[in-house]
Amino acid sequence: MLLDKALDLPDHTTLPGTTSPAMPFVFVADEAFALGKNLMRPYSSRGLSIARRVFNYRLTRARRVVECAFGILANKWRFLHTPIHLKLETAISAVKAACVLHNFVRARDGYNFEDSLSHSLQSHLPSVARGHRQGAAVREQFTAYCMSPHGALPWQLEAI
Repeated sequence: MLLDKALDLPDHTTLPGTTSPAMPFVFVADEAFALGKNLMRPYSSRGLSIARRVFNYRLTRARRVVECAFGILANKWRFLHTPIHLKLETAISAVKAACVLHNFVRARDGYNFEDSLSHSLQSHLPSVARGHRQGAAVREQFTAYCMSPHGALPWQLEAI
């Protein structure tokens, strides 16, 4: 819970259609990142069960959506294509300003959106061993949810 507070993440919540356990909010990542309670990465690709292949597919799809959204934002605000040489607080403000301006332009052009940039993303890394164990448990719970009647998508098995 300490890391959740340091990252200013929302409180844990239950997944749709379930009653427990409450799950943490997570960031999606690729294989380059270490697994953690708040950082999901795919399973390694050898000898995966169907459930783990489905999880990898769904996680990768989520990551692609985020990358595409950032690409759209970065193409409009070119300073996001290069390293930002500002103090951390100023860089955070600049990225938030780009998001607000982007949303303003989209709203002006008639697009509906939900503002989801309300949390501070500061660098606080958990210990590797503890973070990995907790992350593995969270990942297993998400994997089970992806295969459950409430979390499964009708077409996910054909996509893997």
